[in-house]
Amino acid sequence: MTVTRDARGVYAIAPTPFTAEGSVDIASLDRLVEFYREAAVDGLTILGQLGEAPKLSQDEAVAVASRVIARTDVPVIVGVSAPGFAAMTELSRAVMDAGAAGVMIAPPNTLRTDDQIVSYYRQASSAIGAEVPFVIQDYPLTFSVVMSPTVIQRIANECESCVMLKHEDWPGLEKISTLRRLEAEGAMPRLSILCGNGGLFLDFETERGADGAMTGYCFPEMLVDVVALSADGRRDQAHDLFDAHLPLLRYEQQPGIGLAVRKYVFHRRGILDSEAQRAPAVALSERARAEVDYLLERLARHDKRASLPDQPSGG
Repeated sequence: MTVTRDARGVYAIAPTPFTAEGSVDIASLDRLVEFYREAAVDGLTILGQLGEAPKLSQDEAVAVASRVIARTDVPVIVGVSAPGFAAMTELSRAVMDAGAAGVMIAPPNTLRTDDQIVSYYRQASSAIGAEVPFVIQDYPLTFSVVMSPTVIQRIANECESCVMLKHEDWPGLEKISTLRRLEAEGAMPRLSILCGNGGLFLDFETERGADGAMTGYCFPEMLVDVVALSADGRRDQAHDLFDAHLPLLRYEQQPGIGLAVRKYVFHRRGILDSEAQRAPAVALSERARAEVDYLLERLARHDKRASLPDQPSGG
């Protein structure tokens, strides 16, 4: 089951659960996979930036990927970004052998020109194997690499195994429109476009032609519903639901503490035994936790899925 250029829906980006001591928390990982199944996501993406992939050893990364793949029946995309192609190739082969649907590759921040970006993805595709579907991770706010629509067009035309764009440019709505226009004109093949940035612009991204979301907001059920409502033409209902979640979504999207917020909410929801990140990490202050709790209480007035039990101890 490999991912194709027609992929649609919500591919939830899963955090990697850790114990308070810093080891991978297998029990929480299993519970997380089951939670995503109940949320009816269309796929999973693991070992990305917010999956704390750089903090895992190669063996840990393969073990986490293999466990998730074995326990779900939806496509799993695995982040394989690495400083060099040797490590990227080794991890790609291991996870594809385990049953991954494809891999995601972020550009190194040393790329400066359009030709360098296109050349990098051409070489990456060759290194992992032309039979391995890959996702371009377009996140200039983090990677400092700006990909114009023309660059993405060139990569898609030159690399048949490029099947998806994880779109996280900001602002990026016009970029989606431009890519869809290029496709309509026959200037490039169709790419699946799934959007990140925590889902912060999902309400309009779907209207511009995005196929869904690839992000890790702590209520993936909302993402699933908004994408479905938008596809059904129920614009007002999609925006009403999205607007109810926007204050929490915005808070979670703060640079530097976004993962801490997400793990805290997953802990509150009973999915993770601990909100711990592997060091180096930034923990939420008690004031920040109280603010998140307040946002959850307000959200619950509009979406009962945010009605959570009393705050658990520990973490």
